[in-house]
Amino acid sequence: MTTLTERVRSGAPTLGTFLNLGSTLAAEVCALSGFDWLLVDLEHGAGGEDALVTQILAGAAHGVPVIVRTESAERIRVGHVLDLGALGVMFPRLDTPEEVASAVGHLFYPPRGDRGVAGYNRARQFGSDKRSSREVDESILSIVQIETLPALEDVETIAASAGVDVLFVGPSDLSTAMGIPGQFDAPEFLTALDRVVEACRREKKMPGIFIGDPDRVPSLIQRGFHFNAVGSDSTFLSSAAKAAVARSTS
Repeated sequence: MTTLTERVRSGAPTLGTFLNLGSTLAAEVCALSGFDWLLVDLEHGAGGEDALVTQILAGAAHGVPVIVRTESAERIRVGHVLDLGALGVMFPRLDTPEEVASAVGHLFYPPRGDRGVAGYNRARQFGSDKRSSREVDESILSIVQIETLPALEDVETIAASAGVDVLFVGPSDLSTAMGIPGQFDAPEFLTALDRVVEACRREKKMPGIFIGDPDRVPSLIQRGFHFNAVGSDSTFLSSAAKAAVARSTS
């Protein structure tokens, strides 16, 4: 069976969504909805690491892998979510190739990186995992966000960084940093998106982006983005609730 990591590295398009509610049941609803992957958002979401395992289990029950956006690139944060069973990590707010190299190093066991070596955790089947450290390293998906001006200016070098699989645009942060908050159709913003896609193409990495409006998915796929997150558990619930009220009171 082909894993998500293998699919991404082969260039296959995938679609996921963010989990912001810290809810196991919301995670399961999303897992049952046809997404290729789920991402637990520890940077902006309501849940913490205490709610992570059950969300990972909810995804696993339906064959949907779970990625985690950590609050920071601290080694202890990265290692902990991996030990709990996350397939990979999304790193927010990395500005330079040096920061990227340091953060990505936390994903891998020595000598490739500096992840703490422990075989008794959930990710290693509580001591039953017979995979080598190298095999585990190769299974991890590494996602770096491009959401600041310094990261955009260094995007070609960041794309070339060893161990990076996906460059993922945070459109709200990036457009704000560019002085055009929320103007996702502004020519200069679209030029920035094209620069990210081209950097990924040259280095055989996958470009990804968060898409709040599902109607924008086709145009962004056409633009070259193939690791895409559409909406979140919280926005789906909010939109459905508002639509129900509107229909009931019209």
